[in-house]
Amino acid sequence: MTDAEWTAIRPLLPVPGWLRGRGGQPEAYCHRAILDAIRYLVDNGIKWRAMPADFPPWDRVYAFFRRWRDHAWSRSSTTDCAPRSARSWGGTPSRRPA
Repeated sequence: MTDAEWTAIRPLLPVPGWLRGRGGQPEAYCHRAILDAIRYLVDNGIKWRAMPADFPPWDRVYAFFRRWRDHAWSRSSTTDCAPRSARSWGGTPSRRPA
């Protein structure tokens, strides 16, 4: 993920509970590394448990993905962001049948 992509995506991610004063511990993994892992999973079509060791553990990546999915960002911004991101990767945006 480029610095420009990260700058655009970072404010859209959910704020961890400990930063909002709800208690808990700081997260152990960088959000950027987790997003890179999710992008790798989507790009290569692998299963969660087949996540390479270069990324955070699959269960942590999946837990973040679930929280991200449940956050309003996934409903509002993924359709706006996907075609632009695909072009920046040199690919074409995929079109899913309705």
